[in-house]
Amino acid sequence: MLDAAVALDGVQAVTAALRDALTALIVDPGVCLPDCVHAPVAGHYARRELYRSPEHGYSVVAMTWGPGQGTPLHDHDGRWCVEGVWQGQLDMVQYELVEQAGERFRFRVAGRSSAGLGSAGSLIPPHEYHTIHNADPDHIAVSVHVYQAPLESCASFCPQEDGWFVRESTRLAIDEAA
Repeated sequence: MLDAAVALDGVQAVTAALRDALTALIVDPGVCLPDCVHAPVAGHYARRELYRSPEHGYSVVAMTWGPGQGTPLHDHDGRWCVEGVWQGQLDMVQYELVEQAGERFRFRVAGRSSAGLGSAGSLIPPHEYHTIHNADPDHIAVSVHVYQAPLESCASFCPQEDGWFVRESTRLAIDEAA
């Protein structure tokens, strides 16, 4: 299902087909994620790679969000991504880059959403700036992300007191998927 989607022509067709495929997988009672993805990691959201396509190059990563865990404002290093909520609910904020001066950036909020079980969305460069947050104080959330290629680093944007953000290179770790 995923291989057929990524084999399509054009990023819009690929991501639309992946959103449909991911939504179908989430609601399929015969598809289960490994037990490890239901265990949060203290101090940060967990990233566990479930699959890497040797033929098409995409990767599938499950993320476990403990209560209150989230990301800073970040990008996906120029890669498209399709994200689906497998368990719980996640709050997402998309940003638009409005100004850049060297390594300083200004953003504006381009949209907010709260995504629950079975919902899926996509991020396509240059519209890839966003945050994700599990606002539930008592329950974990699990999301599954299909990346164009393995996402091993990205840029995070640290807010400054003057309203600008400073870009920082972030190395993304993969947590144990045992």
